[in-house]
Amino acid sequence: MTHSLYALIRSRFPADLSQPLLSTPDGRSLAYGEAEQLAGAYARSFAALGAVKGDRVAVQVDKSPEALMVYLACLRAGLVFLPMNTAYRPDEVDYLLGNAEPAIFLCRPQDEATLKPLADRHGVGHTLTLGTAGDGSLPVLVAAGEGPVPPVVACDADDLAAMLYTSGTTGKPKGAMLTHRNLASNGVALVESWRFTSTDVLLHALPIFHAHGLFVACHCVLLSGARMIWLEKFDLAEVLAVLPQATTFMGVPTFYTRLLGSPAFGRDHAAHMRLFTSGSAPLLAETHRQFTDRTGHAILERYGMTETGMNTGNPYDGERRPGSVGMPFPGISVRVVGEDGVTALPVGSVGDIQVQGPNVMLGYWRMPEKTREEFTVDGWFKTGDVGLIDADGYLDIVGRAKDLIISGGYNVYPKEIEGVIDDLPGVAESAVVGIPHPDFGEVGLAFVCRDPATAAEASEDAIMAHLKEHLANYKVPKKVFFVDSLPRNTMGKVQKALLREQHKGMFTSG
Repeated sequence: MTHSLYALIRSRFPADLSQPLLSTPDGRSLAYGEAEQLAGAYARSFAALGAVKGDRVAVQVDKSPEALMVYLACLRAGLVFLPMNTAYRPDEVDYLLGNAEPAIFLCRPQDEATLKPLADRHGVGHTLTLGTAGDGSLPVLVAAGEGPVPPVVACDADDLAAMLYTSGTTGKPKGAMLTHRNLASNGVALVESWRFTSTDVLLHALPIFHAHGLFVACHCVLLSGARMIWLEKFDLAEVLAVLPQATTFMGVPTFYTRLLGSPAFGRDHAAHMRLFTSGSAPLLAETHRQFTDRTGHAILERYGMTETGMNTGNPYDGERRPGSVGMPFPGISVRVVGEDGVTALPVGSVGDIQVQGPNVMLGYWRMPEKTREEFTVDGWFKTGDVGLIDADGYLDIVGRAKDLIISGGYNVYPKEIEGVIDDLPGVAESAVVGIPHPDFGEVGLAFVCRDPATAAEASEDAIMAHLKEHLANYKVPKKVFFVDSLPRNTMGKVQKALLREQHKGMFTSG
Protein backbone atom coordinates (compact mmCIF):
# COMPACT_ATOMS: atom_id res chain seq x y z
CA MET A 1 0.00 0.00 0.00
CA THR A 2 1.36 3.38 -0.99
CA HIS A 3 1.17 6.29 1.42
CA SER A 4 1.60 8.81 -1.41
CA LEU A 5 -0.17 12.07 -0.66
CA TYR A 6 -0.90 12.36 -4.38
CA ALA A 7 -2.66 8.99 -4.36
CA LEU A 8 -4.78 10.16 -1.43
CA ILE A 9 -5.62 13.44 -3.16
CA ARG A 10 -6.48 11.62 -6.40
CA SER A 11 -8.80 9.26 -4.54
CA ARG A 12 -10.80 12.27 -3.37
CA PHE A 13 -11.25 13.92 -6.76
CA PRO A 14 -14.89 14.30 -7.82
CA ALA A 15 -16.32 11.37 -9.79
CA ASP A 16 -16.99 13.84 -12.59
CA LEU A 17 -13.51 15.03 -13.53
CA SER A 18 -14.96 17.90 -15.54
CA GLN A 19 -15.75 19.65 -12.26
CA PRO A 20 -13.63 22.79 -11.84
CA LEU A 21 -10.66 22.74 -9.47
CA LEU A 22 -9.95 26.44 -9.84
CA SER A 23 -11.03 29.49 -11.76
CA THR A 24 -9.52 32.94 -12.10
CA PRO A 25 -11.26 36.34 -12.26
CA ASP A 26 -10.17 36.72 -15.89
CA GLY A 27 -12.23 33.71 -16.90
CA ARG A 28 -9.68 30.91 -16.90
CA SER A 29 -10.83 27.54 -15.51
CA LEU A 30 -8.97 24.33 -14.73
CA ALA A 31 -10.92 21.10 -14.23
CA TYR A 32 -9.87 18.22 -12.00
CA GLY A 33 -9.29 16.01 -15.05
CA GLU A 34 -7.05 18.64 -16.64
CA ALA A 35 -5.12 18.96 -13.38
CA GLU A 36 -4.49 15.21 -13.35
CA GLN A 37 -3.28 15.29 -16.95
CA LEU A 38 -1.00 18.25 -16.34
CA ALA A 39 0.45 16.78 -13.14
CA GLY A 40 1.22 13.61 -15.10
CA ALA A 41 2.77 15.53 -17.99
CA TYR A 42 4.93 17.63 -15.65
CA ALA A 43 6.01 14.46 -13.81
CA ARG A 44 6.95 12.86 -17.16
CA SER A 45 9.11 15.86 -18.01
CA PHE A 46 10.86 15.76 -14.64
CA ALA A 47 11.59 12.06 -15.14
CA ALA A 48 12.95 12.80 -18.63
CA LEU A 49 15.40 15.22 -17.02
CA GLY A 50 16.63 12.40 -14.80
CA ALA A 51 14.88 13.34 -11.55
CA VAL A 52 14.22 10.32 -9.35
CA LYS A 53 12.32 9.71 -6.13
CA GLY A 54 13.75 11.76 -3.26
CA ASP A 55 15.31 14.45 -5.47
CA ARG A 56 14.52 18.04 -4.54
CA VAL A 57 12.79 20.43 -6.93
CA ALA A 58 13.42 24.03 -5.84
CA VAL A 59 10.81 26.52 -7.01
CA GLN A 60 10.86 30.33 -6.92
CA VAL A 61 8.05 31.44 -9.20
CA ASP A 62 5.00 33.67 -8.99
CA LYS A 63 1.64 32.17 -8.07
CA SER A 64 -0.16 30.58 -11.01
CA PRO A 65 -2.24 27.47 -11.76
CA GLU A 66 0.87 25.98 -13.41
CA ALA A 67 2.87 26.47 -10.21
CA LEU A 68 0.27 24.40 -8.36
CA MET A 69 0.58 21.71 -11.03
CA VAL A 70 4.35 21.60 -10.40
CA TYR A 71 3.60 20.80 -6.76
CA LEU A 72 1.16 18.02 -7.69
CA ALA A 73 3.66 16.63 -10.18
CA CYS A 74 6.33 16.45 -7.49
CA LEU A 75 3.96 14.58 -5.16
CA ARG A 76 3.03 12.23 -7.98
CA ALA A 77 6.67 11.53 -8.88
CA GLY A 78 7.94 11.12 -5.32
CA LEU A 79 10.03 14.28 -5.64
CA VAL A 80 10.53 16.72 -2.77
CA PHE A 81 8.87 20.08 -3.44
CA LEU A 82 10.92 23.02 -2.14
CA PRO A 83 9.11 26.35 -2.52
CA MET A 84 11.04 29.57 -2.07
CA ASN A 85 9.62 32.91 -1.01
CA THR A 86 9.43 35.12 -4.09
CA ALA A 87 10.89 37.97 -2.03
CA TYR A 88 14.16 36.11 -1.47
CA ARG A 89 17.17 37.95 -2.83
CA PRO A 90 19.91 36.18 -4.82
CA ASP A 91 22.08 35.69 -1.72
CA GLU A 92 19.21 33.85 0.02
CA VAL A 93 18.49 31.72 -3.05
CA ASP A 94 22.19 30.95 -3.27
CA TYR A 95 22.22 29.58 0.29
CA LEU A 96 19.14 27.43 -0.23
CA LEU A 97 20.39 25.96 -3.50
CA GLY A 98 23.69 25.08 -1.87
CA ASN A 99 22.02 23.57 1.19
CA ALA A 100 19.23 21.62 -0.50
CA GLU A 101 21.17 20.49 -3.59
CA PRO A 102 18.11 20.20 -5.82
CA ALA A 103 18.09 18.27 -9.07
CA ILE A 104 15.89 20.90 -10.72
CA PHE A 105 15.52 24.63 -10.09
CA LEU A 106 12.50 26.51 -11.39
CA CYS A 107 12.55 30.32 -11.48
CA ARG A 108 10.78 33.23 -13.13
CA PRO A 109 11.85 33.97 -16.72
CA GLN A 110 13.05 37.45 -15.77
CA ASP A 111 15.28 36.02 -13.00
CA GLU A 112 17.03 33.35 -15.06
CA ALA A 113 20.04 35.46 -16.03
CA THR A 114 20.75 36.25 -12.37
CA LEU A 115 19.91 32.92 -10.76
CA LYS A 116 21.04 30.29 -13.26
CA PRO A 117 24.75 30.97 -12.58
CA LEU A 118 24.07 30.34 -8.87
CA ALA A 119 22.35 27.05 -9.67
CA ASP A 120 25.17 26.05 -12.01
CA ARG A 121 27.75 26.81 -9.34
CA HIS A 122 25.97 24.47 -6.93
CA GLY A 123 25.74 21.69 -9.48
CA VAL A 124 22.00 21.91 -10.08
CA GLY A 125 21.40 19.81 -13.17
CA HIS A 126 18.58 21.78 -14.74
CA THR A 127 17.35 25.36 -14.41
CA LEU A 128 13.94 25.97 -15.99
CA THR A 129 11.57 28.92 -16.06
CA LEU A 130 7.86 29.40 -15.48
CA GLY A 131 5.86 32.62 -15.83
CA THR A 132 2.33 33.51 -14.81
CA ALA A 133 0.91 33.30 -18.34
CA GLY A 134 1.98 29.73 -19.02
CA ASP A 135 5.25 31.01 -20.47
CA GLY A 136 8.77 29.84 -19.80
CA SER A 137 10.97 26.88 -20.70
CA LEU A 138 9.10 24.37 -18.50
CA PRO A 139 5.76 24.64 -20.35
CA VAL A 140 7.67 24.29 -23.63
CA LEU A 141 9.36 21.14 -22.34
CA VAL A 142 6.05 19.72 -21.11
CA ALA A 143 4.30 20.44 -24.42
CA ALA A 144 7.06 18.61 -26.31
CA GLY A 145 6.91 15.57 -24.05
CA GLU A 146 6.17 12.22 -25.62
CA GLY A 147 5.38 8.75 -24.42
CA PRO A 148 3.17 7.44 -21.63
CA VAL A 149 2.74 9.28 -18.37
CA PRO A 150 4.59 7.38 -15.63
CA PRO A 151 2.49 5.82 -12.87
CA VAL A 152 2.15 7.44 -9.47
CA VAL A 153 5.33 6.65 -7.54
CA ALA A 154 4.72 4.54 -4.44
CA CYS A 155 5.82 6.33 -1.29
CA ASP A 156 6.19 5.30 2.33
CA ALA A 157 4.58 7.42 5.02
CA ASP A 158 7.96 8.82 6.11
CA ASP A 159 9.22 9.63 2.61
CA LEU A 160 9.72 13.35 2.12
CA ALA A 161 7.00 15.23 0.23
CA ALA A 162 8.17 18.80 0.77
CA MET A 163 10.87 20.83 2.40
CA LEU A 164 10.13 24.34 3.65
CA TYR A 165 12.82 26.60 5.03
CA THR A 166 12.07 28.50 8.20
CA SER A 167 12.68 32.24 8.25
CA GLY A 168 16.01 31.93 10.03
CA THR A 169 15.70 34.96 12.33
CA THR A 170 18.45 33.34 14.40
CA GLY A 171 21.16 31.93 12.18
CA LYS A 172 20.77 30.41 8.72
CA PRO A 173 17.40 29.12 7.49
CA LYS A 174 16.62 25.50 8.38
CA GLY A 175 14.91 23.09 6.00
CA ALA A 176 11.90 21.48 7.71
CA MET A 177 11.46 17.99 6.24
CA LEU A 178 7.76 17.27 5.78
CA THR A 179 6.64 13.74 4.95
CA HIS A 180 3.65 12.33 3.10
CA ARG A 181 2.26 11.32 6.51
CA ASN A 182 2.73 14.83 7.92
CA LEU A 183 0.87 16.54 5.10
CA ALA A 184 -1.82 13.89 4.59
CA SER A 185 -2.75 13.58 8.25
CA ASN A 186 -2.95 17.34 8.70
CA GLY A 187 -4.94 17.86 5.53
CA VAL A 188 -7.52 15.23 6.49
CA ALA A 189 -7.81 16.65 10.01
CA LEU A 190 -8.53 20.13 8.62
CA VAL A 191 -11.09 18.91 6.09
CA GLU A 192 -12.95 17.07 8.82
CA SER A 193 -12.64 19.83 11.44
CA TRP A 194 -13.66 22.63 9.07
CA ARG A 195 -16.38 20.56 7.29
CA PHE A 196 -15.07 20.98 3.76
CA THR A 197 -17.17 19.30 1.04
CA SER A 198 -17.33 19.29 -2.74
CA THR A 199 -19.86 22.13 -2.56
CA ASP A 200 -17.32 24.55 -1.08
CA VAL A 201 -15.70 27.41 -2.96
CA LEU A 202 -12.49 28.74 -1.38
CA LEU A 203 -11.35 32.25 -2.21
CA HIS A 204 -7.58 31.72 -2.46
CA ALA A 205 -5.61 34.96 -2.14
CA LEU A 206 -2.55 33.63 -0.26
CA PRO A 207 0.92 32.96 -1.69
CA ILE A 208 1.73 29.29 -2.32
CA PHE A 209 5.38 29.33 -1.27
CA HIS A 210 4.19 29.12 2.33
CA ALA A 211 2.47 26.36 4.31
CA HIS A 212 -0.69 28.45 4.79
CA GLY A 213 -1.47 28.95 1.12
CA LEU A 214 -0.03 25.69 -0.20
CA PHE A 215 -0.89 23.08 2.41
CA VAL A 216 -3.74 24.49 4.50
CA ALA A 217 -5.71 26.12 1.71
CA CYS A 218 -4.98 23.89 -1.29
CA HIS A 219 -5.16 20.62 0.64
CA CYS A 220 -8.58 21.49 2.07
CA VAL A 221 -9.83 21.90 -1.49
CA LEU A 222 -7.99 18.95 -3.07
CA LEU A 223 -8.97 16.52 -0.31
CA SER A 224 -12.64 17.45 -0.48
CA GLY A 225 -13.21 17.85 -4.22
CA ALA A 226 -14.05 21.53 -3.71
CA ARG A 227 -13.01 24.39 -5.96
CA MET A 228 -11.03 27.61 -5.65
CA ILE A 229 -11.34 31.14 -6.92
CA TRP A 230 -7.65 31.72 -7.61
CA LEU A 231 -6.22 35.20 -7.13
CA GLU A 232 -2.55 35.94 -7.80
CA LYS A 233 -2.45 37.99 -4.60
CA PHE A 234 -4.69 39.80 -2.16
CA ASP A 235 -6.18 42.73 -4.02
CA LEU A 236 -8.92 44.46 -2.03
CA ALA A 237 -11.07 45.35 -5.03
CA GLU A 238 -10.81 41.84 -6.47
CA VAL A 239 -11.58 40.20 -3.13
CA LEU A 240 -14.63 42.40 -2.60
CA ALA A 241 -15.82 41.59 -6.14
CA VAL A 242 -15.60 37.78 -5.88
CA LEU A 243 -16.16 37.12 -2.16
CA PRO A 244 -19.95 36.78 -2.66
CA GLN A 245 -19.22 33.79 -4.94
CA ALA A 246 -17.24 31.95 -2.25
CA THR A 247 -18.13 29.91 0.81
CA THR A 248 -14.76 29.97 2.60
CA PHE A 249 -11.83 32.34 2.92
CA MET A 250 -8.41 31.93 4.52
CA GLY A 251 -6.33 34.96 5.37
CA VAL A 252 -3.58 36.51 7.41
CA PRO A 253 -4.63 39.27 9.85
CA THR A 254 -3.62 41.96 7.37
CA PHE A 255 -6.29 40.70 4.94
CA TYR A 256 -8.98 41.23 7.56
CA THR A 257 -7.80 44.69 8.59
CA ARG A 258 -7.80 45.72 4.92
CA LEU A 259 -11.33 44.42 4.46
CA LEU A 260 -12.46 46.26 7.58
CA GLY A 261 -10.73 49.38 6.28
CA SER A 262 -13.09 49.44 3.29
CA PRO A 263 -16.39 51.20 4.01
CA ALA A 264 -17.92 49.10 1.23
CA PHE A 265 -17.28 45.81 3.03
CA GLY A 266 -20.21 44.44 4.97
CA ARG A 267 -22.78 41.71 5.48
CA ASP A 268 -23.69 41.45 1.81
CA HIS A 269 -20.16 40.32 0.97
CA ALA A 270 -20.26 37.63 3.67
CA ALA A 271 -23.87 36.45 3.28
CA HIS A 272 -22.86 33.38 1.24
CA MET A 273 -19.88 32.51 3.45
CA ARG A 274 -19.74 29.71 6.00
CA LEU A 275 -16.13 30.06 7.23
CA PHE A 276 -13.39 32.67 7.61
CA THR A 277 -10.07 31.48 9.07
CA SER A 278 -6.98 33.41 10.11
CA GLY A 279 -3.39 32.39 10.76
CA SER A 280 0.34 32.96 10.15
CA ALA A 281 0.37 35.85 12.65
CA PRO A 282 -1.66 36.75 15.76
CA LEU A 283 -5.08 38.21 15.09
CA LEU A 284 -5.87 41.19 17.29
CA ALA A 285 -8.88 40.57 19.52
CA GLU A 286 -10.24 43.94 18.41
CA THR A 287 -10.03 42.91 14.74
CA HIS A 288 -11.92 39.73 15.63
CA ARG A 289 -14.66 41.72 17.36
CA GLN A 290 -14.93 44.35 14.62
CA PHE A 291 -15.23 41.66 11.96
CA THR A 292 -18.03 39.92 13.84
CA ASP A 293 -19.85 43.23 14.30
CA ARG A 294 -19.51 44.07 10.61
CA THR A 295 -20.34 40.67 9.07
CA GLY A 296 -22.00 38.49 11.68
CA HIS A 297 -19.16 35.95 11.24
CA ALA A 298 -16.63 35.02 13.94
CA ILE A 299 -13.20 34.45 12.40
CA LEU A 300 -11.80 31.02 13.25
CA GLU A 301 -8.23 31.60 14.39
CA ARG A 302 -5.86 28.65 14.32
CA TYR A 303 -2.23 28.01 15.21
CA GLY A 304 0.41 26.28 13.15
CA MET A 305 4.08 26.26 12.23
CA THR A 306 6.20 25.39 9.22
CA GLU A 307 7.55 22.39 11.16
CA THR A 308 4.17 21.01 12.22
CA GLY A 309 1.42 22.22 9.97
CA MET A 310 -1.72 23.13 11.92
CA ASN A 311 -1.74 22.29 15.63
CA THR A 312 -4.83 23.87 17.16
CA GLY A 313 -7.88 25.82 16.12
CA ASN A 314 -10.96 27.41 17.56
CA PRO A 315 -13.97 25.11 17.20
CA TYR A 316 -16.13 25.06 14.09
CA ASP A 317 -19.10 24.56 16.40
CA GLY A 318 -18.69 26.39 19.68
CA GLU A 319 -17.13 29.57 20.94
CA ARG A 320 -14.43 31.14 18.79
CA ARG A 321 -12.60 33.18 21.36
CA PRO A 322 -10.84 36.40 20.38
CA GLY A 323 -7.17 36.11 21.25
CA SER A 324 -7.22 32.31 21.58
CA VAL A 325 -6.02 29.68 19.11
CA GLY A 326 -8.39 27.01 20.36
CA MET A 327 -7.87 23.30 20.93
CA PRO A 328 -5.77 20.57 19.25
CA PHE A 329 -6.91 19.14 15.94
CA PRO A 330 -7.71 15.39 15.86
CA GLY A 331 -4.66 13.19 16.48
CA ILE A 332 -2.54 16.05 17.82
CA SER A 333 -1.51 16.61 21.43
CA VAL A 334 -0.42 19.92 22.99
CA ARG A 335 1.14 20.51 26.39
CA VAL A 336 2.54 23.46 28.31
CA VAL A 337 5.65 22.61 30.33
CA GLY A 338 7.78 24.22 33.01
CA GLU A 339 11.49 24.90 33.25
CA ASP A 340 12.49 21.21 33.19
CA GLY A 341 11.04 20.97 29.68
CA VAL A 342 8.96 17.85 30.26
CA THR A 343 6.60 18.36 33.21
CA ALA A 344 3.15 19.57 32.20
CA LEU A 345 2.03 22.64 34.14
CA PRO A 346 -1.33 23.10 35.87
CA VAL A 347 -4.25 24.69 34.03
CA GLY A 348 -3.72 28.42 33.50
CA SER A 349 0.04 28.34 34.06
CA VAL A 350 2.32 30.02 31.51
CA GLY A 351 5.07 27.87 30.05
CA ASP A 352 6.63 26.48 26.87
CA ILE A 353 4.25 25.02 24.28
CA GLN A 354 5.10 21.58 22.90
CA VAL A 355 3.24 19.44 20.35
CA GLN A 356 3.19 15.80 19.34
CA GLY A 357 1.43 14.00 16.52
CA PRO A 358 1.62 12.68 12.93
CA ASN A 359 1.80 16.29 11.73
CA VAL A 360 5.24 16.98 13.24
CA MET A 361 8.14 17.13 10.77
CA LEU A 362 10.77 14.44 10.45
CA GLY A 363 13.49 16.94 11.35
CA TYR A 364 15.71 19.64 9.86
CA TRP A 365 17.53 18.86 6.62
CA ARG A 366 21.10 17.75 7.30
CA MET A 367 21.01 19.22 10.81
CA PRO A 368 20.77 16.20 13.15
CA GLU A 369 22.05 18.13 16.18
CA LYS A 370 19.53 20.94 15.70
CA THR A 371 16.80 18.34 15.23
CA ARG A 372 17.72 16.68 18.52
CA GLU A 373 17.69 20.04 20.28
CA GLU A 374 14.16 20.78 19.12
CA PHE A 375 12.66 17.53 20.44
CA THR A 376 12.32 16.49 24.07
CA VAL A 377 13.61 13.16 25.36
CA ASP A 378 10.02 11.87 25.32
CA GLY A 379 9.41 12.90 21.70
CA TRP A 380 7.60 16.24 21.88
CA PHE A 381 8.46 19.11 19.51
CA LYS A 382 9.44 22.39 21.16
CA THR A 383 7.51 25.09 19.35
CA GLY A 384 9.43 28.00 20.85
CA ASP A 385 6.11 29.59 21.76
CA VAL A 386 5.00 30.48 25.28
CA GLY A 387 1.39 30.12 26.40
CA LEU A 388 -1.20 28.59 28.65
CA ILE A 389 -4.11 26.17 28.44
CA ASP A 390 -7.19 27.43 30.24
CA ALA A 391 -9.83 25.48 32.17
CA ASP A 392 -11.86 24.92 28.99
CA GLY A 393 -8.90 23.51 27.07
CA TYR A 394 -8.29 26.58 24.90
CA LEU A 395 -4.67 27.46 24.13
CA ASP A 396 -3.63 31.09 24.49
CA ILE A 397 -0.25 32.10 23.10
CA VAL A 398 1.50 34.72 25.17
CA GLY A 399 4.46 35.16 22.84
CA ARG A 400 7.55 33.62 21.36
CA ALA A 401 10.14 32.31 23.81
CA LYS A 402 12.75 34.44 22.05
CA ASP A 403 10.47 37.47 22.51
CA LEU A 404 10.35 36.95 26.28
CA ILE A 405 11.81 39.94 28.15
CA ILE A 406 13.56 39.22 31.45
CA SER A 407 13.67 42.55 33.26
CA GLY A 408 15.16 42.72 36.75
CA GLY A 409 14.71 38.96 37.03
CA TYR A 410 11.01 39.07 36.14
CA ASN A 411 9.50 37.47 33.04
CA VAL A 412 7.68 39.99 30.87
CA TYR A 413 5.51 38.75 28.00
CA PRO A 414 5.18 41.32 25.19
CA LYS A 415 1.76 40.14 24.06
CA GLU A 416 0.25 41.04 27.42
CA ILE A 417 1.60 44.59 27.18
CA GLU A 418 0.55 44.91 23.53
CA GLY A 419 -2.99 43.94 24.50
CA VAL A 420 -3.15 46.74 27.07
CA ILE A 421 -1.74 49.31 24.63
CA ASP A 422 -4.08 48.20 21.82
CA ASP A 423 -7.11 48.76 24.09
CA LEU A 424 -6.32 52.46 24.30
CA PRO A 425 -8.33 54.81 22.02
CA GLY A 426 -6.18 56.15 19.22
CA VAL A 427 -3.99 53.03 18.94
CA ALA A 428 -4.21 50.93 15.77
CA GLU A 429 -1.63 48.31 16.80
CA SER A 430 1.59 47.93 18.73
CA ALA A 431 4.69 45.79 19.15
CA VAL A 432 6.84 45.46 22.28
CA VAL A 433 10.43 44.21 22.19
CA GLY A 434 13.18 43.83 24.75
CA ILE A 435 16.62 45.43 24.46
CA PRO A 436 19.70 45.24 26.69
CA HIS A 437 19.85 47.49 29.76
CA PRO A 438 22.83 47.89 32.13
CA ASP A 439 20.75 47.73 35.32
CA PHE A 440 17.77 45.53 34.51
CA GLY A 441 19.34 43.19 31.99
CA GLU A 442 16.54 43.95 29.55
CA VAL A 443 13.78 46.54 29.29
CA GLY A 444 10.87 46.91 26.94
CA LEU A 445 10.33 49.36 24.12
CA ALA A 446 6.87 49.91 22.65
CA PHE A 447 6.32 50.73 18.97
CA VAL A 448 2.86 52.14 18.34
CA CYS A 449 0.88 52.81 15.17
CA ARG A 450 -1.81 55.39 15.80
CA ASP A 451 -5.29 55.46 14.31
CA PRO A 452 -5.33 58.71 12.27
CA ALA A 453 -8.94 59.42 13.24
CA THR A 454 -8.26 59.44 16.99
CA ALA A 455 -4.47 59.81 17.16
CA ALA A 456 -4.64 62.73 19.57
CA GLU A 457 -5.86 60.39 22.31
CA ALA A 458 -2.72 58.25 22.07
CA SER A 459 0.11 60.45 23.30
CA GLU A 460 3.15 58.92 24.97
CA ASP A 461 1.99 60.29 28.34
CA ALA A 462 -1.46 58.76 27.87
CA ILE A 463 -0.04 55.37 26.90
CA MET A 464 2.42 55.30 29.81
CA ALA A 465 -0.29 56.33 32.29
CA HIS A 466 -2.61 53.66 30.91
CA LEU A 467 0.11 50.98 31.19
CA LYS A 468 1.00 51.96 34.75
CA GLU A 469 -2.66 51.79 35.66
CA HIS A 470 -3.13 48.28 34.31
CA LEU A 471 0.28 46.56 34.67
CA ALA A 472 2.92 45.98 37.28
CA ASN A 473 5.66 48.59 36.95
CA TYR A 474 8.31 46.09 35.85
CA LYS A 475 6.19 45.31 32.79
CA VAL A 476 5.89 48.92 31.64
CA PRO A 477 8.16 49.75 28.66
CA LYS A 478 10.80 52.39 29.17
CA LYS A 479 9.98 54.24 25.97
CA VAL A 480 7.20 54.58 23.39
CA PHE A 481 8.03 55.16 19.73
CA PHE A 482 5.34 56.20 17.26
CA VAL A 483 5.73 54.64 13.81
CA ASP A 484 3.71 54.77 10.60
CA SER A 485 3.81 50.98 10.27
CA LEU A 486 5.41 47.92 11.84
CA PRO A 487 7.96 45.96 9.77
CA ARG A 488 6.42 42.71 8.53
CA ASN A 489 7.52 39.73 6.49
CA THR A 490 5.56 38.53 3.44
CA MET A 491 3.14 36.53 5.62
CA GLY A 492 2.28 39.50 7.78
CA LYS A 493 4.31 38.60 10.86
CA VAL A 494 5.84 41.56 12.70
CA GLN A 495 9.62 41.37 12.42
CA LYS A 496 10.52 42.08 16.02
CA ALA A 497 14.11 41.06 15.40
CA LEU A 498 14.50 44.13 13.17
CA LEU A 499 13.11 46.44 15.86
CA ARG A 500 15.44 44.90 18.45
CA GLU A 501 18.44 45.24 16.18
CA GLN A 502 17.70 48.89 15.37
CA HIS A 503 17.48 49.92 19.04
CA LYS A 504 19.67 47.41 20.87
CA GLY A 505 22.30 49.98 21.86
CA MET A 506 19.90 52.59 23.19
CA PHE A 507 20.82 52.08 26.85
CA THR A 508 24.19 50.34 26.56
CA SER A 509 26.24 52.27 23.99
CA GLY A 510 28.70 54.94 24.97
